[in-house]
Amino acid sequence: MSVMDRIKAEVEGHPIVLFMKGTPQFPMCGFSSRAAQALKTAGATGFHTVNVLADPELRANLPRYSDWPTFPQLFVNGELIGGCDITVDLLDSGELARMVAEAQKAA
Repeated sequence: MSVMDRIKAEVEGHPIVLFMKGTPQFPMCGFSSRAAQALKTAGATGFHTVNVLADPELRANLPRYSDWPTFPQLFVNGELIGGCDITVDLLDSGELARMVAEAQKAA
């Protein structure tokens, strides 16, 4: 399976996917930590994460797949939401909680 197919399978296989550096328990950068915490604060339970540091090929190709240059990258229901700043802004506006609730309800 090509790396693009693997990325697509991750994005389409889970309602909420966060591609991040490290894991929610052991984030390897502050932006990834803040994005994971925003999801938790918004009520996301059991969201799927992918540690891009553990897969150099995925890390190199995810920006081509998503047309988004940086990490973390949040996908909800197969759609790119954005990175850390957008995720935190959505949390602050209450929109992230709504998106998370809808995605988890549909799962």
